[in-house]
Amino acid sequence: MESELFTLGEGETPLVRSRRIGPSVGLEHLYFKLETVNPTGSYKDRFAAAAMTEMLSQGKRRVVTCSSGNAGSALAAYSAAAGMECQVAVFIGAPENKLKQMLAYGAQVWRIEGFGADPEISRATFKCLKQIGNSADAALQVSSYQFNPVGMAGVEQIGHELVRQTADLGRSIDHVVCCAGGGGLLLAVYRGLQAALAGNEEAEFPAIHCVQPAGNNTIAGPLREGSSQARACESTTAVGGLQVASVLDGHEVIRVCRETGGNGYLVPDEYTFEVQARLAREEGIFCEPAAAVSLAGVLRAVAQGEIASEETVVCLITGSGFKDQSAIDRMLSDTVCPVISLAEFQHQNS
Repeated sequence: MESELFTLGEGETPLVRSRRIGPSVGLEHLYFKLETVNPTGSYKDRFAAAAMTEMLSQGKRRVVTCSSGNAGSALAAYSAAAGMECQVAVFIGAPENKLKQMLAYGAQVWRIEGFGADPEISRATFKCLKQIGNSADAALQVSSYQFNPVGMAGVEQIGHELVRQTADLGRSIDHVVCCAGGGGLLLAVYRGLQAALAGNEEAEFPAIHCVQPAGNNTIAGPLREGSSQARACESTTAVGGLQVASVLDGHEVIRVCRETGGNGYLVPDEYTFEVQARLAREEGIFCEPAAAVSLAGVLRAVAQGEIASEETVVCLITGSGFKDQSAIDRMLSDTVCPVISLAEFQHQNS
């Protein structure tokens, strides 16, 4: 008998049509999948729900994980709800607000210098985490198929939802565009789509595209260059959540992107920050920079003639903008909100 899903209400997130950005570049059918509305503000809640369900069925009481932010926040929240301990090794450069979110849920957080940026330090840290997670009462939870296919199966529900939601709109999906750090999200969406479309001989499988910051080129560059292998790098990007210097699910991501006719896109950090601001001001979608990477890739693909104007494009918006204070400060660096007197207020509005 299958265990009942341990849930905080994650999933079934909205799919909304772009009102301004898409039409501005000739895309009338650009849609945003808003994972920002999950309980802790990112798609990683889907992973945490599936991972926690398995742990409870096995009698485990302690979560051990590593995170650039969102996975740690999600696992900390679900651990709190389940009455479990949660220990998180955090990638260096993880946004402060994400650390505070983990701590608010009662997690023990370790900040490890060089972790996530330096491949050798990252490998050594993973080795140590595996040892800690091998304790009888514990489980290592890393949001990657390489480490936890059961947890990642929870993320596959995104693919199922996309098929249902676009069918309700009377459309099929031509392109899915997804940001990548280790690549697990993209692979999960592919597998979810594959399962949802199985047996539908008339359905055409969408092209799945991988977008990364130029400073974390482990997958997108090799994909575009024609390589079959992802490669480790020294991560220099300032985009929190995508600072994954190691190859996790990258080889498999390259395979599925190429199989579906997708490609790789590299976007500079500054361009990503511009797109993040556009999403807030033109679409009313306040997302973290990692989520804006996906749309930056869409805009690059359109500019390069690799997505046609009549096609249906789904862009994954992976996490909330409230998770990254430095990104908020950057976006509002030229904005002031002064305190004024009632008389000044009345004068300005007379």
